[in-house]
Amino acid sequence: MSAALELVNLAAPGDTAKSTVVGNVASIGYGLAAIGPGVGVGIIFGNGTQALARQPEAAGLIRTNQIMGFAFCEALALIGIVMGFVYQ
Repeated sequence: MSAALELVNLAAPGDTAKSTVVGNVASIGYGLAAIGPGVGVGIIFGNGTQALARQPEAAGLIRTNQIMGFAFCEALALIGIVMGFVYQ
């Protein structure tokens, strides 16, 4: 390896450049994968709050649907973090 590349190499000793790049791409991929569930959770709770304000007598049903939607959105985020390890 040239001297310039040795100065720039930030990998741990024993790591190859390929494993470092794959790890960095997995981190970027998870960051992008977390955007969708974050937006989804915001929409779920924002609309749930509006629904509770408009129809308070349906609070039980609305809250149940909110929790189900939240769980599904968070499952997508967990799948996103696992895929970084699966495809490593």
